[in-house]
Amino acid sequence: MFRERCTAAGLPYIKLHGLRHTHATLMLRAGVHPKVVQERLGHSSIAITLDTYSHAVPAMQEDAAARVAALIDRERDEREEARP
Repeated sequence: MFRERCTAAGLPYIKLHGLRHTHATLMLRAGVHPKVVQERLGHSSIAITLDTYSHAVPAMQEDAAARVAALIDRERDEREEARP
């Protein structure tokens, strides 16, 4: 039935398990906390989730670095504005 629905919607068919992987990857890339992803997938530990979806983690690393850099820049700007 799922295959028929994909065809009717003009979408490529992928197995349901592939849909699960897509969902998990999209959640991680969207910045959903890995613990939430783990719970939604029913993994027994967050390590399983992160090991399985490590391909999505580099984007998370880049986002983390950008956020920390923005904090540093903001702190520097605030110190400069506070100078007499």
